[in-house]
Order: sequence, then C-alpha cells, then structure tokens
Amino acid sequence: MNDTTLGIRIRRGGPADAPAVLGMLDSAVAWMNDRGNTEQWGTTPFSEVPRRAEQVDRYLTENLPYIAEVDGTPAAALVLDSGPDPRAPIAPAEEPERYVRLLVSDRRFAGRKLGSALLAHAVEETRRAGVRLLRVDCWAGGGGELVAYYERQGFTSTETFLAGSWPGQVLAQRVG
Repeated sequence: MNDTTLGIRIRRGGPADAPAVLGMLDSAVAWMNDRGNTEQWGTTPFSEVPRRAEQVDRYLTENLPYIAEVDGTPAAALVLDSGPDPRAPIAPAEEPERYVRLLVSDRRFAGRKLGSALLAHAVEETRRAGVRLLRVDCWAGGGGELVAYYERQGFTSTETFLAGSWPGQVLAQRVG
C-alpha cells in the first residue's frame, strides 16, 4: 500500500529493520510510562532487554514483517504470523488464520493513522493468501482503550486470557 497523499509507504520488512523497530518499541514504552501505564510493556526499553531484542529479530526473520514509512523514514511496524505465539495461553484457530504478532508506531508519528494503514494492509495480505480469518491479541488493562482501538479497526472481541497477571483480549476479523 502506498498513500502518497499522506506520505505513507508500506513495504516488507526484514532483519535490517531491527534497530528501527526497537526504536519504535522504546518510544512506545516511554510514551506509555509517561501516561502512567507501566503494566502493558513494563518500564524498561525493549532495546535494553536481550530476550525482547531477540524476539524482534525473530519477528523480522521468521514472520511476515511490514514497515510503514513516512517520507522514507520507518515509522510503524506490523508483524503477521500463521497463529498466536505458542507460549501465549491462546488456542490456535480451528481454521487457517493470520495473526498480528506486533503492531507498534514511533510516537513521533502519532496521529498519522499508521496503525490503521498497517491493519488494512494486514487484511489485504490475509485475503491475498486465501485466508479468511485475521486475529490479534492485546493488553486488556487500562480501561480497555487498546481493545476499543482494535474494535474501531473492524475486529470483534472473542476471548479473554491471563498471561500471569497480564490481562489480554483476543480479537478477530473475517476478511473473506
């Protein structure tokens, strides 16, 4: 997808995007912490936690990463997979699916609707693959603001879960 009117271009990502994606995640953690949210992703920047940096590397090499660029600058990222993280307490769907494993934007680009553009791209990619189900999970704390965001993007809440004490919500969207 390219929206030249907004200066947005979506391209396939890869291992070379790891520093940019870690920077996006670090900016998201700082932004959330500044708003009083220390529960969703904690307080330590992703780039300072080896297992999280390794997770980003895996996302960019083993999954389907997409980068949204604004005027040539990586500004947001989305990672698709064929199901939820097997370590998460989420059952795979009983049919083929695409699963959003990560959606993050650099807070310098807030308000540009990059998440919406990447989710629309995920719908297109899911449909193009001949798959009819797109799912995502997210943090369900903080008054459910993130859940409401995904519902505004066309997803429907399906099941809740706990990962330790971390409350989560699975959402689904039919695309075909």
